[in-house]
Amino acid sequence: MALKRGGGTSRLSPYLGKRWVRWLLASLGLLVAGWIIFWFLFVRGLPSTDALLAYEPPLPTNVRSIDGTPVYSFARERRVELGFDELPKPLIEAFISAEDKTFFRHKGVNPLTFLNGVFEYVTKYGSGERAHGGSTITQQLAKNLLIGDEYSPSRKIREAVLAVRIEQVLTKEQILELYLNQIFLGRNAYGVQSAARAYFDKDVDQLTLPETAYLAILPKAPSNYDPDRHEDRARERRAYVLREMHANGYITAEQEAAANAAPLGAVPRSDARRDEERQFEGHFMEEVRRELMDRYGETDEKGNHGVYTGGLWVRTSLNPVMQKAAEQALRQGLLRYDSGGGWRGRLGAIDAGPGWQAALRKLNPRTGLAEWRAAVVLAKSDGAATIGFMDGSEGKLPTWGAAQPKRGVGGRAFDFLKAGDVVLVARSGDAWTLRSIPVVSGGFVAENPHTGQVLAMQGGFDPREPFNRATQALRQPGSSFKPIVYSAALEGGMTPASIIQDAPFCVFQTASLGTKCFKNFTGGYAGPQTMRWGVEQSRNLMTVRAATQTGMDKVVALAKAMGVGDYPPYIAYSLGAGETTVLRLTNAYAMLANQGRSLKPTLIDYVQDRHGKVIWRADTRPCEGCNAKDWNGGAMPRPALRGAQVLDAMSAYQMVHIMEGVVLRGTATVLRDLGRPMFGKTGTNSGPTSVWFAGGSADLVGGVYLGYDRPRPLGGYAQGGTIAAPIFRQFAAVAMKDMPVVPFKAPAGIRMVRIDRRTGKKVFSGWPDPAEYKPAIIWEAFKPESEPRRAIGKPEPIIAKPTQKVRSDSDFLQREGGIY
Repeated sequence: MALKRGGGTSRLSPYLGKRWVRWLLASLGLLVAGWIIFWFLFVRGLPSTDALLAYEPPLPTNVRSIDGTPVYSFARERRVELGFDELPKPLIEAFISAEDKTFFRHKGVNPLTFLNGVFEYVTKYGSGERAHGGSTITQQLAKNLLIGDEYSPSRKIREAVLAVRIEQVLTKEQILELYLNQIFLGRNAYGVQSAARAYFDKDVDQLTLPETAYLAILPKAPSNYDPDRHEDRARERRAYVLREMHANGYITAEQEAAANAAPLGAVPRSDARRDEERQFEGHFMEEVRRELMDRYGETDEKGNHGVYTGGLWVRTSLNPVMQKAAEQALRQGLLRYDSGGGWRGRLGAIDAGPGWQAALRKLNPRTGLAEWRAAVVLAKSDGAATIGFMDGSEGKLPTWGAAQPKRGVGGRAFDFLKAGDVVLVARSGDAWTLRSIPVVSGGFVAENPHTGQVLAMQGGFDPREPFNRATQALRQPGSSFKPIVYSAALEGGMTPASIIQDAPFCVFQTASLGTKCFKNFTGGYAGPQTMRWGVEQSRNLMTVRAATQTGMDKVVALAKAMGVGDYPPYIAYSLGAGETTVLRLTNAYAMLANQGRSLKPTLIDYVQDRHGKVIWRADTRPCEGCNAKDWNGGAMPRPALRGAQVLDAMSAYQMVHIMEGVVLRGTATVLRDLGRPMFGKTGTNSGPTSVWFAGGSADLVGGVYLGYDRPRPLGGYAQGGTIAAPIFRQFAAVAMKDMPVVPFKAPAGIRMVRIDRRTGKKVFSGWPDPAEYKPAIIWEAFKPESEPRRAIGKPEPIIAKPTQKVRSDSDFLQREGGIY
C-alpha cells in the first residue's frame, strides 16, 4: 500500500486501532515466535529422514568355508537383514498386535496413545518409575535409529516430529522392514531373524504361532521375559499378544487356545549359537579375524567395512573335513605322548556349598575336548565322589575313575580329592573318570601346494587358547630343515647320486669357542654314501658336509627366499638350529611340491561388502578371456602361474623325489601304507625339545611339531618319525581319503635313470622291483647331462615299459613311455 509523503498517516492507521486487528497481529507474532522456539528446541538438529533411505544397520561379518558353507560370524550385534517379502505374515501380525494396532492407519503418531504416554509421564513424574507407552512403531524406529533412548519429554516430542517425517518418505512396508531388522530382542540378538535363532534355533519362516508370539513380547524389555528366569511372566505376556491377535482377526479362538497351551520352547542360552560356530571357533578363525582387523578395523565412520559392523562376506580356504581331522589328530597325538604323566591336579577350587553352580560358571575353566566337562567335587565317600556340573546335574566319580598316579606325589589321585576341587572328567559308562589337559603342546598346518591356501590349522590342544602355536611358536625344526640344505646343494651342481662322506666332521669356530665336532643322531659312521641315502637316513654328518661344499651363504639365502627364516651363515644352522614356525616350514615344503615356485600362505580367498562387491582378493592374477560370454574356439584361457621361481623346477622335483624315499624306506615309513605317492621329512632337534614332520602328497602338504611351550627335553625316545609323523598320518588318512591318487609331476627336462641306490652308479642290467621297499636298483631323477658316467652291467637301451609298475612318482614313465 502507498504511504503519504511528508510523514502523513498510513491507510492502515484506521485498522490498527481496532482491537481484533491488534489481537490478530499479536497472535501471529506469538505463533511465529512459538514456532521459532519450537524449531530451536525440538526440530533443529534432527537427522534428515533421507538418512533412512540410505540406512545400513550394523551387520556381522559372515565367514564361509572353501566350499561356500557358512561356518562363523564376527559380531557385536547379532543381526541378519531380511527383506519385507521374507518376513512371515504371522510375525508381522504379532508385532503389530503387540506394539501398534493402528500402524497401517496412522501417519506416524497415534494421538490417543501419545496422550496416554504424556499422562503416564505426568503421573509418574518424581516417583522414580519410568513411564511406558505412547510410541508407535514409527516412533520406536525414529528413537532407535536416529535419536537415542534419552528419557525426557523433549526426546518424546522430537521422536514424534521425526516419525511424521519418516511416514512422508518411507512406505509402511519399508518402515516395518527397518523396524523388524534392527530392534533389540535380547540374547545379543538384533532383528527377528537373529532372535529366532537365539531363542529357538530356527529361521523366522519355521517359527510356530506361539514362538512368533513370544518374539513379539520382547521389544519392551527382553530381560523381563527371559525364558530361563521369568517363564511365568513370559507366558502371561505371550497370552496378551495372542489375545490381541485374536481380537484383530489374525487368528481363531482355537489357534489362540492351542498356542497358549504350548510351552515356550526356547533353547537354553548356552545352546543358542549355531553348532558350526562352536565347531569351527579356534585358531583358524582367530587368524582370519586378525587379518580382517588389520585390513578393515572393528568399525569405520560409515560402518560399511568394519569387521563387527560392516556386513562383510568372507570366503576362506578352511576345509571343514580337514580342519576337524587336524584337530583330532593333533589332540590325540598330544594325549598319546602325555598319557604316562598321570593326573595333573585340580583346575581350581570353589565353595561346594549353596551357590556352587554360579561359582563354577564364573570360574569357567577350559576343557579342551568337547566330550570333557568341568565339575566340582561336592562330597566324597570311601567308594566314590559326588561331582556337580554347570547345568546343575550331578554324577559319580568312583575310585577306579581316579586311580592314576599324581605326578610328584604318588598314590591314587582319588586320595587327593576334596570337596570344592574343580576337575576335568570324561564319561565312562554310567560313571566319570578324571582327565588332564596335556602340558605338552604343538601346532599343525595343512596347505594346498598349488595355491598356498591354508586348508586347516590347529595351534594347540584347546582351540580357545589365545596363543597359536602354528603361527606364533618359534621352534628349531631340526632335521626337517635338511631338505633346504640339499635343495641348495642340488642348485649348486650336486645330484641325488653324488657321493658324500658319512665320516667325522669338525670345524674350528673361534679361539674362545674352540673346535666344534658334529655327530649323527644314532652315532657311528657309514662312509661314502649317496645324497639320497643321506636324506633317507637323516645323517647329520653328510648334511654339514653338503652345506660346507655348497656354501652356507647359499643355504641361508635359499631359506630366506622360501620364507623359512633369516639366519646367519653358520654351519650349525644346516641342522635346523634356526627357529621357524610350522606355517613357514609347511609353506616351504609346499614350494618344493609346487616345482620351486614361491607361494604365500593365505587363509582368506576374497572379501565382499554387504552388497556383494568384491573389495579384496588374494589371487589378483589377470586372466584375459576368462569372463568371455561364449567360447571363441581357441584354447582355454588361464591365468599366469602363481609366484616367482625361487628354486629351479628340476632341483625342486629332485628333492621331492628323494623325500619320497624317506617315506618308502627312511624315517617316515609310518606313512607308507597310505597307498599314494608321498614325500616328507622328519625332524628331531637337540634335546630333543621338539619333534617335527613336514610333507604330504602332490595336492596336500602339511606340517606338525610337538614340544613344550617352555622348551625342555621330551625324552631320549622322542623322535619325529615316532611322534610327529603318526599325527600327520592320522590326519592324512581322513583328509586324503577321497582325493585322487596323483603322482608328483616331473618338469620338462628331467631324466629318469636306473641307478644302484647305495653306490649311485648307473645300471643297465636290471629293473627296479616294485615289490621291494629297499631295492638295489631305483629310478633316480637327473638334470640333463648330469647322470652318472660310470655304470654297472652291460649297456642296453633304457625303455620305459608301458606295463611296468614302479613305485611312487616314477610311474610317469609308465604313462608317458619313451627312452631315458
